[in-house]
Amino acid sequence: MNTLELTLLIWVGSLVAGFLGALTGLGGGIIITPLLTLAFGIDIRYAVGATLVSVIATSSGAAAAYVKEGFSNIRIGMFLEIATTVGAVVGASLATRLPTTTIAVIFGIVLLYSAYVSSRGVPEPAAVSQPDRLATLLRMDSSYPTPDGPKSYHVHAVPAGFGLMFGAGALSGLLGIGSGALKVIAMDRAMRLPFKVSTTTSNFMIGVTAAASAGVYLRRGYIDPGLAMPVMLGVLAGSILGARVLSGARTRVLRLVFGVVVGVLAIEMIYHGLSGRL
Repeated sequence: MNTLELTLLIWVGSLVAGFLGALTGLGGGIIITPLLTLAFGIDIRYAVGATLVSVIATSSGAAAAYVKEGFSNIRIGMFLEIATTVGAVVGASLATRLPTTTIAVIFGIVLLYSAYVSSRGVPEPAAVSQPDRLATLLRMDSSYPTPDGPKSYHVHAVPAGFGLMFGAGALSGLLGIGSGALKVIAMDRAMRLPFKVSTTTSNFMIGVTAAASAGVYLRRGYIDPGLAMPVMLGVLAGSILGARVLSGARTRVLRLVFGVVVGVLAIEMIYHGLSGRL
């Protein structure tokens, strides 16, 4: 396989990853890192570096569309970014010191748990639920578009969500996944946001989180322009396509896609990490 063929294959794989990432709020990175390491045999640190660049592109491509359509909650995103950015710098610093096999196993465990929790489903918050006092103070309550018109929602457990976001940011820097999986779970489960609001707000946030940790990888020499470019272009195109499909997609289908894709990749990463193949 020559360089051109390899570049095209990476671009196609990144296109699919960006599409799924935009639909589920994962940012594509959760698929690209195992794709590059398992399918193309690329060192996991270089794969993470390219993935972080692509995550920034995904956020730029999909987030603008989601904000325009009224899905993303900007106030929640900006507030929680404080925690994720600090965590991202901490995680990126750890990544340069841990063995690649350890990173792979951690990656797989995180993915497996994310797939399990998200696929279980959760009932929508009751219409009579009381607003959170801190959320009201910060004016986080909002609404999102539905086929029947705008639907309002209340935000809950703001401190718990903030704490979870620090862990999500740390995993973003360590694994290069943009922490979209854990951000979606934190907002969906702890803060009780509607699933589409969680995924779109996650896409809004992941670019800043990835940028914070990408600087550490760049300084250590783990970002290869020849690898990052096709990944970034593929993910950007896929994320724009995914953003157009999301508004008409069913939440149950999104959860199923999330669970199946992430679960398969989790098993692969754990197996290869434990067997020392990465």
